[in-house]
Amino acid sequence: MKNSLKSFIKSIRNTESFSSKINIQDIAHLFENGKDARGVLNGDDTAVIPTENGYLLFAAEGITPSLLKRNPRLAGRSAVLANVNDVYAMGGRPTALVDVIYSSDNETTKQILLGMKESAARFSIPIVGGHTIKTENQVAFSMAILGEAKSLVTSFDAKPGDQLVLVYNPQGKWLDEFGFWNSLFGRSNSDIVADLELLPKAAENGLLFSGKDVSMAGIIGTSLMLAETSKIGAQIHIDDIPIPNGVDKVKWLTAYFSYGFLLSVKPDNLEEVSIMFTKRSLSAVTIGEFCEGSEVCLTMGSDNEEFWDWNKRPYTGFTKP
Repeated sequence: MKNSLKSFIKSIRNTESFSSKINIQDIAHLFENGKDARGVLNGDDTAVIPTENGYLLFAAEGITPSLLKRNPRLAGRSAVLANVNDVYAMGGRPTALVDVIYSSDNETTKQILLGMKESAARFSIPIVGGHTIKTENQVAFSMAILGEAKSLVTSFDAKPGDQLVLVYNPQGKWLDEFGFWNSLFGRSNSDIVADLELLPKAAENGLLFSGKDVSMAGIIGTSLMLAETSKIGAQIHIDDIPIPNGVDKVKWLTAYFSYGFLLSVKPDNLEEVSIMFTKRSLSAVTIGEFCEGSEVCLTMGSDNEEFWDWNKRPYTGFTKP
């Protein structure tokens, strides 16, 4: 079985979704992995700007050229979704979106805009402006989002002893081509917003202090990022992670979720947090725990192996001082 787990670990490390985060190290090094002038750490899901009444949250997402080429309408929807999840992952609520589009033809621009409009309507967020440039043959697209938070959920505050909890909607559709679990089908617009509202509510009730949305690095990569930024280790139990029938295990563990968050929950808060999500027919599954050290380890069956030691080999390079 050990050879099986080692082979499994190698397969995850070799996926494009996991390895794509490694080049963030260059950014972490450039900005010296420190705080800005207001004492806010770099490297979280959004930038944080303290105000008299709480925090402004500011983030942006770029869309890969391959997705733009294959499906510009889906690219428009995805840009909104990624930004929205980043804000809610921080314990915030989105306020507004803006876009930047470089496109060589009007039809591509139209499809991107239609996708943006559809997704923004689902999340009840206004698109308040943007910038469009006609190019000869290139297509590029990004969106930025502004949000507000009363209580922060950060990537830097997971503690040893906290439980690693995966929150997601098990009712979804697997899009194998994109490595994407889409659980927006069959969910009303009001239900989608109410599901996301659980994150800021948990933070404001003092039940949640640290977490991240499941990014393109998937469950394993996002867990590693959360451990690295918090400067601790983690133990992830692969057998405890629910996997839909017919979905490849490696693909599932490196997939992007339309609704998926990894939370660092104190044991005393675990039951109350779980009830909040299960009341809305969502799953809150404990898949591991945080610990002292810098190693993120995986268990499968009776075997345990080191997956990554961020102290010896940084993943994104962002970690608290």
